[in-house]
Amino acid sequence: MPTLAAVVYLLCGATSFLCMVLLIRKYLQDRSRLLLWSALCFTGLAINNFLLFLDFVVLPDIDLRPLRTVTALVSVGILLVGLIWETE
Repeated sequence: MPTLAAVVYLLCGATSFLCMVLLIRKYLQDRSRLLLWSALCFTGLAINNFLLFLDFVVLPDIDLRPLRTVTALVSVGILLVGLIWETE
């Protein structure tokens, strides 16, 4: 079962990384600020997924939960600030 969990963590990380890359590519083409905010959010979420993999698979004895929580909070906060900024 731990192998299946590791595969799921890697797939989630790969998905958020791919979203980040696609959003950055599109931002560099269009220069839309909302794409920039979304790309920054998914950058943080990709880092969060990488930390999740490290926390549960690579370094199970070290608790990375506070660091993961902060990266997730900052990522979603960046997107929230971007959405509010763009509506004004």
